[in-house]
Amino acid sequence: MTHSRRRATRLAGLLALPATAALVLAGCSGSGSGDSGGDSNSFTFTFATSNNLESPYETLAKEYMAANPGVTITSNPTPNDKYGETIRTQLQAGNAADVLIAAPGAGDARGLIPLAEAGFLEPLGDTATSLVPAGSETLFEIDGTTYGQPLDFTVGAVVASMGTAGMNGITTWPTTLDAFYADCAKLAGDGKSMIALAGAAAPNAGLTAQGIAATRVYASDPEFDTERAEGKTTFAESKGWADTLQTIVDLNDKGCFQAGAEGGGFDAITNGLAQGTSVGSFIPSGSAVEIAAAAPPEADFKVQPFPPAAGGKPFVLGSSNYAATINAKSEKKEAAQKFLDWLATPEAQEKFYEASGLLPISEYKNLDLSDSIYSEVVDEISNGSYTTLPANVWPNPGVYEALSTGVQGLLTGQSSIDQVLQNMDAAWGN
Repeated sequence: MTHSRRRATRLAGLLALPATAALVLAGCSGSGSGDSGGDSNSFTFTFATSNNLESPYETLAKEYMAANPGVTITSNPTPNDKYGETIRTQLQAGNAADVLIAAPGAGDARGLIPLAEAGFLEPLGDTATSLVPAGSETLFEIDGTTYGQPLDFTVGAVVASMGTAGMNGITTWPTTLDAFYADCAKLAGDGKSMIALAGAAAPNAGLTAQGIAATRVYASDPEFDTERAEGKTTFAESKGWADTLQTIVDLNDKGCFQAGAEGGGFDAITNGLAQGTSVGSFIPSGSAVEIAAAAPPEADFKVQPFPPAAGGKPFVLGSSNYAATINAKSEKKEAAQKFLDWLATPEAQEKFYEASGLLPISEYKNLDLSDSIYSEVVDEISNGSYTTLPANVWPNPGVYEALSTGVQGLLTGQSSIDQVLQNMDAAWGN
């Protein structure tokens, strides 16, 4: 998608959003104990990155410094596949960045709740609290105190280059599995793939499984995670979760992933989509904008629903997946808070929407998305055919780890579907 087309997707009304609207993405490394020097207006900022392109967070940091002469933000991009482990280690050591990007809930290694419970995060104020989506309070708050400022509404499905698809004889996005597999065979015969998978990167393996589970589990049973928490069901008893993992096995067997997908890193996705050797990938919706910067204009990226199971309906992931937070040991809390306050302004939302492609959390339902990367999932967004990223609401990172490593084991033939589901149940606990 070209820059001019991206700008055309913005509503003029975006500039009129209340100052309590928000932003998004992922975190990095630094020091909360003074690495930014003695200047009280300077601080460090850590966020995750999956490629060597400029992160939208880096763009925001530069915009903030340009608007506030004398402020220096030291950005520390950290590899996404090690991000949760890295920031936890830094927080424990007392040398984490002043501002970090974390994930809502407790189910991710970078999850806000366990980090806040451990005393690593600074309580935030009314601006952050006002941005928390109704019904998601437990993902951002503990006993009424907010520890993360939500930034986004991220859609999780397949980000696909319809330009690449068209150049390979695929004129419409497949809406059934049979049609999807037929397109996989067509592409594989030419040494290309329908899906680029970073199989060696646990976050992408896990996200791929969750994207498929949206259609196999949550479309028919949106309360599955609540039922699991209440002991009314298990992963091992879930036909939907078994179908999800079987679908991954089938995708692999039918050549839907690129050759060597089990050993692929995030570069397999960036290069595959940008160079036209793969049509799509299960990645956050905003990633399309970053990859589009390295792809030809005719790539034409769209967020596309993965084909539902027979008799099912399109269903996607949709939730706030990124939150800004402040290191409790930071010596630059005032400067950090000013930055978070700025992130909530219409000006910052405008800039981040343009840079990241992720939707502003307060107004995403009011945006005209008909000429954007989201045009193919407008119906799902408007009619509520989406579920919160499951890992956000799982009780601990172990469940997601069991899923992610389990998918990797399915790709290499070292795990069975039953084993993966049993490991997820064991990680959940009773």
